[in-house]
Amino acid sequence: MTTLRDAAMNSKAWPFEEARRVLKRYEKAPPKKGYVLFETGYGPSGLPHIGTFGEVQRTTMIRRAFEIISDIPTRLFCFSDDVDGMRKVPDNVPQQEMLRENLQRPLTSVPDPFGEYESFGHHNNAMLRRFLDTFGFEYEFISATEFYKSGQFDDTLRLAAERYEAIMEIMLASLREERQQTYSCFLPIHPETGRVLYVPMKHVDKVNHTITFDDETGREWTLPVTGGNVKLQWKPDFGARWAALDVDFEMYGKDHSTNTPIYDGICEVLGGRKPEHFTYELFLDEQGQKISKSKGNGLTIDEWLTYAATESLGYFMYQKPKTAKRLWWDVIPKAVDEYHQQLNAFPAQTVDQQLANPVWHIHGGKPPASDMVVSFAMLLNLASVAGAKDKAGLWGFIRNYAPEASPEKNPQLDQAAEFAVRYFNAFVAPGRVFRLPSDKERAAMEDLVARLKVWEGGLDAEALQTMVFAVGTAHQFEPLRDWFTALYEVLLGASQGPRFGGFIALYGVAETVALIDRALAGELVA
Repeated sequence: MTTLRDAAMNSKAWPFEEARRVLKRYEKAPPKKGYVLFETGYGPSGLPHIGTFGEVQRTTMIRRAFEIISDIPTRLFCFSDDVDGMRKVPDNVPQQEMLRENLQRPLTSVPDPFGEYESFGHHNNAMLRRFLDTFGFEYEFISATEFYKSGQFDDTLRLAAERYEAIMEIMLASLREERQQTYSCFLPIHPETGRVLYVPMKHVDKVNHTITFDDETGREWTLPVTGGNVKLQWKPDFGARWAALDVDFEMYGKDHSTNTPIYDGICEVLGGRKPEHFTYELFLDEQGQKISKSKGNGLTIDEWLTYAATESLGYFMYQKPKTAKRLWWDVIPKAVDEYHQQLNAFPAQTVDQQLANPVWHIHGGKPPASDMVVSFAMLLNLASVAGAKDKAGLWGFIRNYAPEASPEKNPQLDQAAEFAVRYFNAFVAPGRVFRLPSDKERAAMEDLVARLKVWEGGLDAEALQTMVFAVGTAHQFEPLRDWFTALYEVLLGASQGPRFGGFIALYGVAETVALIDRALAGELVA
């Protein structure tokens, strides 16, 4: 009999493929630190966006997959580079002038423009943790500020001073000639202004572990590299962090991929073992541009959760991580419905199929049953024709279609009904454009009304769909898709819609007749 671990060792699902790569690191001996470390990094220069969340979601999926194929304990560190100097003011936050006055200061030294936390960095870190906690992630949060100031990073920083030339050799090979003249892997934090300085080093003392430099005014300073007086440039910091923490796995976006040899090289110079990497494709906005924390041009986690349940976002994150995907409002309904389709398929699947099912990875191997007897897309169309202002306006139709359903017995459906009304009012209603039918379409719709008035097949969605097909065929629509497009555009004000038989079953036969009559009378256009 095939065990779960055996099946996982052969699964082609990408989280298991990545987990097996991590396990291979320890085929000869377990990790000396006693656990496998997964890490995800975060630059808190702006409010966390959905792509940042995706790193933790996907890393967690790989971590859970690893725990199936190995008994080695695991940890997940979420590391915030909040010592980073604020290089530009995000567009989507208040108090722009105050923030401009604090440019180049570490984010945890910049006042919080929202007036809620100790600093802007603390505010953004809190937002990240709140988002991650919403999804129940198990992680340990590490602030770079604390990491530098507490001494946890000191041994690695001393080693960086001792091996300064080797680090610089790696870095200088990647820089343009003019940048090479002033570059240093060390960034001193000015003792008086508190700003992160991008200045060349006059001397790096390998014995005393200090750096000497001139500030912008020409004054000379000597600072120890330890104790939070100095930070590393972000590329060296990446590799140094891997070495200091002994990181086993980290994923990052495609925009980092060319830096991988740099990260790896610095990690090894500092005595570490380079981790396993996973490079994912970037999320794109409505215009096909990369989403950005500072621009705020993508969906936020809060925005997604306003219109759909958390699990649908998990489903979106699972799909094809190495393919660039649009992350815009119109992907939400599809994600919701496909997630529930996978939930419905799960119980009847083999172990191999279950391990390849996204819901296994979203729910750590224990997906719930779906109670969605009506799809999200259908709820949106029902909200359209019913003019529902809240979910209660949809439940009357749902009960006619599925008498056994109720908000108490179907909490997922009840939640989806509320989301559907919100989504319809925000994104569907403003873009609806109704039109009058052509003569051919009018004749077909009159025929459909006549057949529905004498219909005796109850609310059988498939039988109703067959009858709608028959009307389109009888009126010689070629291709038949044009018939359904006409129904959607005339009755729903959209070019696409649900299986129309299912729509009739949910909305009601008499109600559909009344809707078509209104459309033929020109009332919907008016």
